[in-house]
Amino acid sequence: MLVRYLGHSCFQWILENGTILVADPYTRVGYEMPLGLRADIVTLSHEHFDHNYVDGVKGVQRVVRGIGEGEISDIRILGIETYHDEKCGALRGKNTVYKFWVEGICFCHLGDIGEPCSDALLEKIGRVDVLMIPVGGTYTIDAIGAAEYVRKIAPKTVIPMHFKPEDGALDIQGLDGFLRLFVQEDVVAVDGECKITKETLADYEGKILVMNRVKRV
Repeated sequence: MLVRYLGHSCFQWILENGTILVADPYTRVGYEMPLGLRADIVTLSHEHFDHNYVDGVKGVQRVVRGIGEGEISDIRILGIETYHDEKCGALRGKNTVYKFWVEGICFCHLGDIGEPCSDALLEKIGRVDVLMIPVGGTYTIDAIGAAEYVRKIAPKTVIPMHFKPEDGALDIQGLDGFLRLFVQEDVVAVDGECKITKETLADYEGKILVMNRVKRV
């Protein structure tokens, strides 16, 4: 499959069978999603403007919200209830963590998770191959909190998200603070998209994939 980073917390998966999945489409973050973005399935971690902009995606047939488990077009999807802040949702409400089993690989998209990493949550999340994790703080866990999640979940590969790029407008931190917490030899730059299969995943094992944002699709 082809995995693209579209900026903020938004990713696109293009499967071998032609199905397209998009997670957390956004608007008003200082830049816009690529024009002509398409998906069959869209998942929303929560209903904030920078994560629920379904109108910015063409061809959507299914929108997945909230907790539960099911299968759509050969993609098994599990939604896990979490909190958007460290005070059990009192500040920003709830957040849904999504696990996707796609072509034999388990992806975990943490959305705007804000609660500390607990044993109870770790048990719910379980094994992960590719972890997509917010690192910018303010509205989510910060760099240190994200590094703790990475250490405890121990995924094969990590892709940071929800950080402030040069053209970002949200009051969150950039990516450097997170990357400084890891061995620099383990940080790999990827030009916007990469082909991930069970075979190629081994090439990224133990790595932090820094994906440049795709601006055209």
